[in-house]
Amino acid sequence: MIGQIYHVGLTVSDLGRSVAFYRDVLGLQYQGELLMEGKETEAMFRRENCKARVAYLNGSDQLHMPPVELIQFVEDEIHRKPADLFTTSISELCFYAEDADAVYQKLVEQGVECFSAPQIFDFRQDGFGRSRAFYFRDPDGIILEIMQPLDK
Repeated sequence: MIGQIYHVGLTVSDLGRSVAFYRDVLGLQYQGELLMEGKETEAMFRRENCKARVAYLNGSDQLHMPPVELIQFVEDEIHRKPADLFTTSISELCFYAEDADAVYQKLVEQGVECFSAPQIFDFRQDGFGRSRAFYFRDPDGIILEIMQPLDK
């Protein structure tokens, strides 16, 4: 059947800018880039003459930890829609942090749009523990989350 998550893909409008954000601002390790093209790419994306630049970044060197896949379609206009937590789609991509407050401060200092300061959530009665979390946006407006588990 289906196993673990292999990667999480995000369509971006400027691959260089997005790689810089995920690498330099969020601290993910750049793993490399490739160009997808040819009949297999056209079939998979259901678009003739489709070319896509794809970069991979990861916050872990553990094989079981899925990387972030950034996709920029070459010579195709990207239809930008504001990400919305209340619309059916992937709502956010969540990253683990040991200190949500420090990450929040770093993001604010770098001019990243954050929805709020880190908030404390207590779901121990539901078996999920306590955490600190906040949402923010990447350069394309994609919603991301930082979560710091408080119960180890």
